[in-house]
Amino acid sequence: MAKPAVVFVCADCGAETLKWQGQCPQCSQWNTLEQRTVARRPAGQAAAAVAPSADLADLTAELPRLGTGMAELDRVLGGGLVPGSVTLLGGEPGIGKSTLLLQLANHAARITPTLYLSAEESAAQIGLRARRLGVAGSHLRVVADTDLEAIMARAREEGVKLLIVDSIQTVQLASIGTSAGAVTQLKECTAQLVRFAKSSSVSVVIVGHVTKDGAIAGPRVLEHLVDTVLYFESDASSRFRNVRATKNRFGSVGELAFFHMNEQGLREVRNPSAIFLARSATPAPGSIVAVTRDGRRPLLVELQALVDRMRFGSPRRVAQGLDAQRVAMLLAVLNRHGGVNLQEHDVFVNLVGGLEVSETACDLPVALALASSLVDKAISQNLVAFGEIGLTGELRPVAYGEERLREAAKQGFTTALIPKDNTPRVAIEGLRIHAIARVDEALKLALG
Repeated sequence: MAKPAVVFVCADCGAETLKWQGQCPQCSQWNTLEQRTVARRPAGQAAAAVAPSADLADLTAELPRLGTGMAELDRVLGGGLVPGSVTLLGGEPGIGKSTLLLQLANHAARITPTLYLSAEESAAQIGLRARRLGVAGSHLRVVADTDLEAIMARAREEGVKLLIVDSIQTVQLASIGTSAGAVTQLKECTAQLVRFAKSSSVSVVIVGHVTKDGAIAGPRVLEHLVDTVLYFESDASSRFRNVRATKNRFGSVGELAFFHMNEQGLREVRNPSAIFLARSATPAPGSIVAVTRDGRRPLLVELQALVDRMRFGSPRRVAQGLDAQRVAMLLAVLNRHGGVNLQEHDVFVNLVGGLEVSETACDLPVALALASSLVDKAISQNLVAFGEIGLTGELRPVAYGEERLREAAKQGFTTALIPKDNTPRVAIEGLRIHAIARVDEALKLALG
């Protein structure tokens, strides 16, 4: 028998060291190292049997995906849940993760055996939510327990094809001598679920709460273990929720799904542009519609700017939903190449609806909205704009220009200001396009 190896594991970050220290060398926390015993294979002992190899040509067949019953969520996942995949759904407590997964489980239970593990609520509480959502009559199996090994054994016995764990912070393995929610428990429980999913071709969905600093279960130790990572996001004052894919081995990254929260649960929003286009009937200075893109979907969003003469101190530069540093750069470009001087004005820029945009296609709409607010002249409500502005005042093209223009025409807009290199090859019906090369030309066209 080989002597077991002794290591010390940090309860906060999961780092391992060979000797005890008062301070963790990785996260610098004090008194967090705990002793663990690791089994070591004796010298000369044969390794465990290795799984047989397979020819790549036999593995290229398309796997049947399990639909979620929500087209928006299927699109974010890449077409549905893949057998043997592990999906992590993160979000703040109370944002709607359990509601969404209960609706998903209700739909999946009609097609395949499904088990919903609730480690935070009792089975009776799950029943109350199910009646409120109108899914009380489904064939969904529900169990309230925190012992992960027992749950996986039950899932094997019942032939489950979809397992939902709500949440990973509250389940634990008896073999790990730490409480539920500790980093060691989180890593080991997730690793066990990954092995279970791959060996039995069961789709596993894990719920992970997000802490105040925006990380899943403290340090982001789970994201590299799973196949797909989805984040539930929401503005504090909004009924709308969106789910974003930040990692996806079976689809594209950056996809976004929109949902509306009401008393009957979450309802998917098929036309999210309508959320951000609830504009006033009267044109207002400083307001313009920008065509941005989130994932593979073009979105029309109202962008508002307010320019006010500085009262005291240095001028303020406030940007909500946009990069404040880029807005400051656009102010310098407007001053140098557009004849718009805002050095003695406070500047406020906001994307309506709480959306955050990081792409450069909003440069031109920001410049037009700022100039409109400064001269107190409204821009036509039938006009949309997009384009990147360079430091020399030129308009640079952005990706997927034709898709943006088609979305604008679909929403009823009749005029578009775009960079010259984004001119579509084929005219778009009902949309008059002004392809321009410089920012000063755009200002003249939009404001006369």
